[in-house]
Amino acid sequence: MSVSRRRLGRSGPEVSTIGLGAMGMSDLYGPADDTESIATLHAAMDAGINLIDTGDFYGSGANEMLIARAMRERNREDVVLSVKFGSRRSPDGAFQPVPYDVSPEAVKDRLAYSLRRLETDYIDIYRPARLNPGIPVEETVGALEEMRQAGYIRHIGLSELGPDTIRRAAAVAPISDLQIEYSLLSRGPEESIIPVLRELGIGLTAYGVLSRGLLSGHWSAERELSRSDFRAHSPRFRGENLEANLRLVEALGRVAERFGATTGQVAIAWAAAQGEDIVPLVGARRRERLTESLGAVDLAPALDEEALAEIEAAVPSGAASGERYAPAMMATLDSER
Repeated sequence: MSVSRRRLGRSGPEVSTIGLGAMGMSDLYGPADDTESIATLHAAMDAGINLIDTGDFYGSGANEMLIARAMRERNREDVVLSVKFGSRRSPDGAFQPVPYDVSPEAVKDRLAYSLRRLETDYIDIYRPARLNPGIPVEETVGALEEMRQAGYIRHIGLSELGPDTIRRAAAVAPISDLQIEYSLLSRGPEESIIPVLRELGIGLTAYGVLSRGLLSGHWSAERELSRSDFRAHSPRFRGENLEANLRLVEALGRVAERFGATTGQVAIAWAAAQGEDIVPLVGARRRERLTESLGAVDLAPALDEEALAEIEAAVPSGAASGERYAPAMMATLDSER
């Protein structure tokens, strides 16, 4: 299989129809295996996936170093690296309850470390992970543009910002894409964010298209989560919320059966079918899950209006039970204000 390509916004790079999110290979989803992770990264590249997404705080830098190992025998120009920065962590791995560090000084400092860990002299898309309300977005984007002009980054991305802030950022420099959670269970961006992105010619990279595994079809109410798995604290994975959400997944599974596909493939294909300007990120940590996700590439173009309506009838907009993050994290999202 060879994955087709899409342009990420008017100013962004050409990327694969789906990208690979590498976070779970190093952090937040419980134990992972480096050997299998590297094999999965290689399999993704071999299949034509060129967009690899990470963050400098995933595994406190370990995820970037893992990707660097996987890329050593690959052509750097064949890979589009997307990197987030700004989140702070403690030596024990805990996220520090302080505002995100996205000052102009931090832009340059964090970039320097990412370049070294990734063993590269440029990053394709560099973006603040969240907004700091005490730092005007114009200052952050201005520093990013300075780094772009210097050749250290090729494109500027954003993450989890609302319409007004997106406009302010785009007035400073060209923006390739906004990264935001977007799935059958998280359709908030449709109301006011996606229209602004399309007006400004900014792409959307959708993370959480499987809602952290809920929409994969492989989740069960009996599954036990390790203490290092942040889903143990996620409202959608707890108690009655989980039971209600799994009923939605069961309905989606019945639709998938009629399409001759898996539940996860339909969820990914639905996101990809929402527009040529939307690129879903899949968080596969193992080759078998990657192979399943790749099946969505051929399915997406086959989803006509009738098929999309059937999918959305199974999982109606706004039907998810529970917020997508715990309250403290929700409070940091400019996109939710």
